[in-house]
Amino acid sequence: MKKILGIALGVALLAFSGNVSAEECHRGTLDKKYCDRDYNQTADLPLDESQWSNPDTIIFSYTPVEDPAVYAKVWDGFVNHMAKVTGKKVVFFPVQSYAAQYEAMRSGRLHIAGVNTGGNPVAVSCAGLVPFAMMAAKDGSFGYEMEIIVPTDSPIKSPSDLKGKTLAFTSPTSNSGFKAPSAILKSSFGLLADKDFKTAFSGKHDNSILGVANKDYEAAAVANSVLKRMIDRKAVDASQIRSIYKSQTFPTTGYGHAHDLHPAVVAKIKQAFFTFPWEGSELKKEFKKEGSFISIHHKSDWAVIRQIDAANGVTYDCK
Repeated sequence: MKKILGIALGVALLAFSGNVSAEECHRGTLDKKYCDRDYNQTADLPLDESQWSNPDTIIFSYTPVEDPAVYAKVWDGFVNHMAKVTGKKVVFFPVQSYAAQYEAMRSGRLHIAGVNTGGNPVAVSCAGLVPFAMMAAKDGSFGYEMEIIVPTDSPIKSPSDLKGKTLAFTSPTSNSGFKAPSAILKSSFGLLADKDFKTAFSGKHDNSILGVANKDYEAAAVANSVLKRMIDRKAVDASQIRSIYKSQTFPTTGYGHAHDLHPAVVAKIKQAFFTFPWEGSELKKEFKKEGSFISIHHKSDWAVIRQIDAANGVTYDCK
């Protein structure tokens, strides 16, 4: 059975045991640090108020799918808006890897995070992430599709043609970059990774996209939302890439807070998300299709992602 690689724990971990007995502390997939007393599949606030976090500076990060320097500018207006609403200093923290993001939240050094679709169940289980928002269009529509892309002049015409070829994934925690394509290629095309086709891991969606455009990779599984943004800002030439498969629509990046944040701080953070003025912002320029943040519920909205994990034999091993 495959397992998500554990988070490096070479940092001091915060203890959130609270005053809950073993019988009262339901966990499900959650790490032993957390409790899920209301059975909503996310970590609850500690019962002991002395363990609630009320930081002077709020640290926020966005999923490391593309160049962190680019996204620091994209999120600058949002960060300023949150600072005004919360009355606290807010700092954008550019993370370099998914594991680093989870570790930072688990250790109390990260308070709000935008976590990639496939990584949400991992961050929820291992880092105490409590998802509450997602980007959506003004009409409430949301999501993206996984696409398998190849160089335009490639002889590969369909997923069946990947047999004997090399397919680039992004990271084991990525839904569109690993989990979904693995499950789909197995169930729909009878292709098993590292048996019927070779694999490579690029680390990020933009690396996979540029790798296909430059013919470093024969094929790659990516989120088409990332692909579209890169094409829009001319980071890649659309004429160099061809899609051979497009999946169903999945929920996109989920934004959440650390489970131990003070409820008053959480309320202000949510207010900042749901009152952010999109029009004319750098965020709107980058995420052209989106125009608002909508409320999400991890238990229901991420059910399809957990089903894909189950199909792949994935468990959330936080050790």
